Amino acid sequence: MDDGAAGTRDGRAALRESHGEDEGTHMDVNIGLLGCGTVGAGVVELMRRRADKITGMTGLRPTIARVLVRDVGKPRAVVLSAGQLTNDPQEIIGDPDIRVVIETIGGIEPARSLILQAIRAGKHVITANKDLIALHGAEIIAAAEGARVDVLYEAAVGGAIPLIRPLRESLTANDITDIKGIINGTTNYILSKMTATGADFSAVLREAQELGYAEADPSSDVDGLDAARKLTILSSIAFHSAVNLADVQVTGIRAVTARDVYYARELGTVIKLLAAASDRDGELTLHVRPTLIPQDHPLAHVSDAYNALYVRGDASGDLMFFGRGAGSLPTASAVIGDVIEVLRNVSQSVPGRVRTLVHSHKPVNHNAGEPARHYLRMTVADRPGVFGQIAGIFGDAEVSMETVLQKRVDEGRAEVVVVTHEVPAARLAAILDTLGGLPDLARIETSMPVERGAY
Repeated sequence: MDDGAAGTRDGRAALRESHGEDEGTHMDVNIGLLGCGTVGAGVVELMRRRADKITGMTGLRPTIARVLVRDVGKPRAVVLSAGQLTNDPQEIIGDPDIRVVIETIGGIEPARSLILQAIRAGKHVITANKDLIALHGAEIIAAAEGARVDVLYEAAVGGAIPLIRPLRESLTANDITDIKGIINGTTNYILSKMTATGADFSAVLREAQELGYAEADPSSDVDGLDAARKLTILSSIAFHSAVNLADVQVTGIRAVTARDVYYARELGTVIKLLAAASDRDGELTLHVRPTLIPQDHPLAHVSDAYNALYVRGDASGDLMFFGRGAGSLPTASAVIGDVIEVLRNVSQSVPGRVRTLVHSHKPVNHNAGEPARHYLRMTVADRPGVFGQIAGIFGDAEVSMETVLQKRVDEGRAEVVVVTHEVPAARLAAILDTLGGLPDLARIETSMPVERGAY
């Protein structure tokens, strides 16, 4: 027998002995669940469905022993016994028989404090909390490594789509240079609906709220913060660097109008909230912003509440991950995948088998990024010579115009749409500043980058 097999056998034997189990029987591993809302209920349901499969895969049977809730008498989407429910977190954190804690509360506190307490108590932790990992992930991972326990968070980004584990394990032979994608389902639903119907942002947002796709306060989604937090997590892993939320330049979708959607269609593109990060010779750029995506790019066809992520590695080439980015069972699917990994590690006595990939703090370029084509929409006075003034400003800056559209809005006003050839960000900013000084220019309505076509 090789040493690895012997180690696995000895680890399982030690676990059985510590719990009074005989050879050939399965040991129950008690799990504490923090929160039983949409995601928590999905975790309970899916773990019940898959208990036998998980036991066969790991040799250990997961059992949800306690569930932390605010109100133990409240009706829930899943049936739980009175003995499982508690409103005292210490009945989970302080219970030595609970080996694994799953956190689905969301937000920063009390989730952060409870997770750190669980780690100090020697418990493995699984979380679906993107906000917490984006802002305090380094602290939590350092605590877990010090305590020699696992902290896994596949469900924090992309729902059921496997993103964290491929970046953390499968693609580590690559130098990853680019990640970009659609990683917020709410904004993608809104923009997809605007594209399909021609309706304006405010009307589609109200509909999304009525259907439950958007929160009553949609700011985190529509202002781009949710996508920025997810991009922070993905970039930290992909680029092996400590990335902070403040490193991401963020523009939301509130300013995207039906007019922009109309012109995007005329230009053979669609508008998406694109999260993009790149590593160029050890310098990072990170953006979340509305972007025109050409119709020949696969991301252009990611519609409704679906998510997708492109990853470019020097050895792998281009990869795309696609699927449902949220929801009870899709998110629970990622959580249960993490449960299986933790139980495998427990059965083999190898916690912390895959350690953090953050080795440095690469500099972030907040001012530039690679040159890109840009879409500009302006309202101007409808009189001879105005377009010549605009063209002169672009010519003086040595920036050529790839496409120009001009339409009369009403008596005395016209709309001018320009798509530039690739232009550095600093030069574009100078052009916008000069345009703003034209007496015949009423307003620069919109400025958005235009993504390159299919790779």
